[in-house]
Amino acid sequence: MIGRTRDPNKAEVGDVRATNLALVLRCVREQGPCSRADIAAATGLNKTTVSSLVSELLRRRLLRETGTTENRVGRPAIMLTLDGASCAAIGIEVNADYLTAVAVDLAGRPVLSWRRAFPASTVPPARAVTAVTALARRVVTRIEHDGRQVLGLGVALPGLVDPDGRARLVPALHWRDVDFAAELVDALRGPGFPVEIGNDANYAVLAEHRFGEHVGTRDLVYLTGGTSLGAGLLVDGALRRGHSGYSGEAGHIPVPAPGGSARLETVASVTAIARRTLPDEARDDGHLSLAEVELRIDEIVARARAGDTTTLTRLDEAAHDLAAGVFTLVSVLDPERVILGGYYAELAPWLLPVVNGLLDTRGVAVEEPIAVPSTLGLDAPALGAAARILDAVEEGRLPDGTTPTHDLAAAARAPR
Repeated sequence: MIGRTRDPNKAEVGDVRATNLALVLRCVREQGPCSRADIAAATGLNKTTVSSLVSELLRRRLLRETGTTENRVGRPAIMLTLDGASCAAIGIEVNADYLTAVAVDLAGRPVLSWRRAFPASTVPPARAVTAVTALARRVVTRIEHDGRQVLGLGVALPGLVDPDGRARLVPALHWRDVDFAAELVDALRGPGFPVEIGNDANYAVLAEHRFGEHVGTRDLVYLTGGTSLGAGLLVDGALRRGHSGYSGEAGHIPVPAPGGSARLETVASVTAIARRTLPDEARDDGHLSLAEVELRIDEIVARARAGDTTTLTRLDEAAHDLAAGVFTLVSVLDPERVILGGYYAELAPWLLPVVNGLLDTRGVAVEEPIAVPSTLGLDAPALGAAARILDAVEEGRLPDGTTPTHDLAAAARAPR
């Protein structure tokens, strides 16, 4: 970069202050409403520093004062909480058959949730970039119309994604080596906020960690319940990406099968369960869209509830295959919870007793069941993409709190 030389001493001071600002934000999210004295006690920062940091966060509209409380010894204290009205993070999921967009405020409360049909698996990547760009512009317009600042955009893809946002391999979309992040930023024409691209399962486990029933659990495994089978891995509170960023390919785990072994994905993914559980005359080996999977899952659930013997037997078989894969994950990672996401949650009453039963008989000592259903539904990957943006704020990437000056709608109308 051409310009004045950066003073390393000033840079270091600035970095420390940004870190402390983020520390205060995280403290208020986890413990709020809380006072300045509460923050000082929880963070170890002195009261003068906390007062200065809080003043800056108030100015940036990231915190707000909620009045005083008298339920404590001494003088009433002014309480602080996150200012949810000031900004929002956007998450978008690209799936084989649809796009999902969500936005959440700084406190994690939902701002909007949209879904639209889009045949991403049958169009070239450029068309997907165009569709995501159009959807992002609509969301940004809505957020800024409400007077919020956009913190950033996260996009979830169902495949292997490099740390720099290049989609190395996305089988569900038939993509290979697509520089999705660069193409999206170019299409948005300098959006004025960060853009991140990641794997859908990785983002989904972040959503569970921040928004799910087991919020704050530091060791989680999330299994995707769509047309493919992947895993998001949270180890000691940190996302486990692996050496190349490709960890979590749980579908490749070998499980026992007649004549040898099979990949977990071919026998226990939601698509595989949909095929194997329906009556023989209704089964096929062709591609199933998510819409078709949803219809079949509804039929399987109805048959199982009605006590159909064939359906219950095949669900039990699928549950044992899934249990074998989960046992491998639990043996290696020792998570506190394994969360069955997507359409797995619909089948949970028939899958979970078998999965947890196998873990128990194989000596996995736990006080509560390890395998549990997700409560976030199909929005989990998009929610996790937004959660990653919120995490980045708490890691020191703070917005300035000013009114946005960029206009994506105007950028869309401008000639190239």
